[in-house]
Amino acid sequence: MKTALSIAGSDSSGGAGIQADLKTMTMNGVYAMSAITALTAQNTTGVSAILDVTPHFLQQQIDAVFTDIPPDAVKIGMVSSAPLIQTIARCLRTYQAANIVVDPVMVATSGARLLDEDAVETLTQTLLPLADLLTPNLPEAEVLSGCSIQTEADMVTAARRISQTYHCAVLCKGGHSVNDANDLLYADGTLQWFRGRRIANSNTHGTGCTLSSAIAANLAKGFSLPQAVQRAKDYVSQALAAMLDLGQGSGPLHHGFALSGTWAQEAPPPVR
Repeated sequence: MKTALSIAGSDSSGGAGIQADLKTMTMNGVYAMSAITALTAQNTTGVSAILDVTPHFLQQQIDAVFTDIPPDAVKIGMVSSAPLIQTIARCLRTYQAANIVVDPVMVATSGARLLDEDAVETLTQTLLPLADLLTPNLPEAEVLSGCSIQTEADMVTAARRISQTYHCAVLCKGGHSVNDANDLLYADGTLQWFRGRRIANSNTHGTGCTLSSAIAANLAKGFSLPQAVQRAKDYVSQALAAMLDLGQGSGPLHHGFALSGTWAQEAPPPVR
């Protein structure tokens, strides 16, 4: 069985972060593992507190995984401080990690800032150059490229600039009023659009985490990058279309929409 490691923050409400990653990787057919960068107190209405782990403890988690069950792919999500970013980069180089997907999480869906200002430079200088794929949303792509993104042509410019700067593939995620859920993959100087329809579901908490984790899982299984992106995009679309409705704010996707079998069955109604 192929394996994948998520290095990210914990979401106490289960919709994003480590919890979303583990659900997604499992549903996409790989053995999922984790190294937690931070604990968060959050739910569908927002993030109320963040508690970072120490760099030493993060390294211990990553060492424990790589020295026993080396992952076939690594997904990196929320890392809020420069020392933690440096720790991850050092470990990835030491273990020569493959299929590294970085979701450069800077701001939560709720609007809460998840990356310290002084950590942005460390992220761009030490971690992003190690990535095989970056998956920024449009606000993050604007930060990384220095470009304003208002049109699909702007997405092309930004994706090309990010790719040339960090020498990796870039999946610039659409939405945010630019297009109808169309994503742009820029890899090895080639552009490829992944067209999608916008699904009328306001419950989008953890969408970015889910997409990047699904891509990592499919890369771990040996799919090409375009195939992994398409499979991940289809998975996210169906998880949105399942219309799960939990919480009072922007709720989570239904990661287990395709889960079936004996262990997924609900209890029968009581006999009256």
